Amino acid sequence: MPSPSDHTHTDPPLWSIGIAVIIILLAPLVLYSLAPTGPIREGDTVFSEGQQHVRIHHTATGKEAKDNTCLLDPNSPLIVVRSLADPPDSSLIAHVQGNPSGEWPFCQVHAEVVLKTHQVFQKPAVFGMVRESLIGLFRR
Repeated sequence: MPSPSDHTHTDPPLWSIGIAVIIILLAPLVLYSLAPTGPIREGDTVFSEGQQHVRIHHTATGKEAKDNTCLLDPNSPLIVVRSLADPPDSSLIAHVQGNPSGEWPFCQVHAEVVLKTHQVFQKPAVFGMVRESLIGLFRR
């Protein structure tokens, strides 16, 4: 009959280690998605809510465009340069950061555009992006 000192040490099961790793990786995602957005300030990155028709405030090249408007693609990243102080107007001036399409009517990269706060959102839907990525992966 084996004595208790003869028992070999067993390693923890791999499934418990896997669950711990998944919790550690998913905790920041859950906390980020639950956190409130807060006010939009200078230097914040915002994203266009759908395709938006916006007014060009100033171009980086200094040339005036023929038409003073351009189109933003859905979810285009923008960096807020200045928030105009009129609360009823709630306009923002932002630099376009996204897709480099030099074709008119799309906004050029680094162009300054004037937007309303309802035309942008502060953080993308994390779980929506993960879901879309997984659906795209499994459709292939």
